[in-house]
Amino acid sequence: MRYKKLQDWLTWQESLNPKEIDLGLDRVSQVFKNLNFSADFFCPVITVAGTNGKGSTVAFIESILKQSNVSVGSYTSPHLFKYNERIKINQQAVSDDVLCEAFDVIDQARGDVPLTYFEFATLAALVVFKKYQVEVAVLEVGLGGRLDAVNVIDANVAVITSIAIDHVDWLGDDVELIAREKAGIMRPGKPAVVSIFKAPESLLKYAEEHKVKLVSLGKDYLYQGLSSKSWQLKAANLHLSDLPVPALKGGFQLQNAAAAIMAISLLELELVNSAVAKGLQEVSLAGRYQQICESPRVIVDVAHNEQSARMLSDTLAENPVKGKTIAVVAMLADKEVGKVLAAVQPEIDHWVSAGFLTSRAMSSKNLAQAVRGVHTNVKLSVCESVTEACVTARTLASEEDRIIVFGSFYTVSEATAYFNQCNDN
Repeated sequence: MRYKKLQDWLTWQESLNPKEIDLGLDRVSQVFKNLNFSADFFCPVITVAGTNGKGSTVAFIESILKQSNVSVGSYTSPHLFKYNERIKINQQAVSDDVLCEAFDVIDQARGDVPLTYFEFATLAALVVFKKYQVEVAVLEVGLGGRLDAVNVIDANVAVITSIAIDHVDWLGDDVELIAREKAGIMRPGKPAVVSIFKAPESLLKYAEEHKVKLVSLGKDYLYQGLSSKSWQLKAANLHLSDLPVPALKGGFQLQNAAAAIMAISLLELELVNSAVAKGLQEVSLAGRYQQICESPRVIVDVAHNEQSARMLSDTLAENPVKGKTIAVVAMLADKEVGKVLAAVQPEIDHWVSAGFLTSRAMSSKNLAQAVRGVHTNVKLSVCESVTEACVTARTLASEEDRIIVFGSFYTVSEATAYFNQCNDN
């Protein structure tokens, strides 16, 4: 074995390919074949692509399958705290030892193929799923769809969540082009759940050209809130009523939950109302409108594009507080920062801008200028780090106030570590 410690493996993987993101299936396909895998995987596969909602949809699928006594492996990215979070068996992150063993198998099979960090992770997930002989594998697309490493597998069911502008440097700034890329996970003759009320034309055209069996929200299935605590889902051969509102906050989570249920039903697995209900109630996903502190109330959210920022703003509005709302924000420079800030601005009383340690981060000073660009008269504090920003926010907040931390996975990770330390003390 090349390395015995997980961190040593990860450090080495980061240097194996000079590009952090290097889209394409040539490298991963070669090693995939060397591992004696085929595109028709040993178990049913659900692949989830989209701009926002992917992580939540995967979490719902995992939770419902677990409550249905179906063993499930999931692969998601990026992680918030530990790399192990990316690969789970029955909602539990795998151990360092399991990951190191999987990396060794891949290393032996790759020859001199310079896999990227993400490609190594994807192949490791497949090796781990085979080891544990899961009954269903759920794969989250990292970037785009057509050229993403997970697309080396032919999905039995594809799920397309929302489509919006993000990752402009790699996917462009045209929704139709982005939709075409995401449509690339769909397969001829296989079902694809489209969790969008009005899907882009390019996606619909791709599905028609490739004879994909589209199952579209608003046409083939519908969800409806019955009260503040219950909802129902209707499709041709499926009617689940009086379902509990999901544990994940935000009205938009019904859309993700409905897509997850439809995906499971298309695998022709039996759906028992009680198991679905418990899956919705037991679901958890770090960093999605997650409250991590009580006094003052602190909420973290990985929202980092305009669409997710609008969802965050709506959820803040749906859950008002007596006092003021203080925002701690730090973002990557390649995001549409102005549009993200503008989307959340109506719900924020005081801004605290910050930076973090990565080459792609926007400096706290530039972020502060962006905040002022959205609204010249805002109350604003400028801090160098997310931790310093959290300290500042705490001093500004009274018991009736709340702090919302958002802007990226990096932001949420650092803030959660800080507030967890506060809670321990």
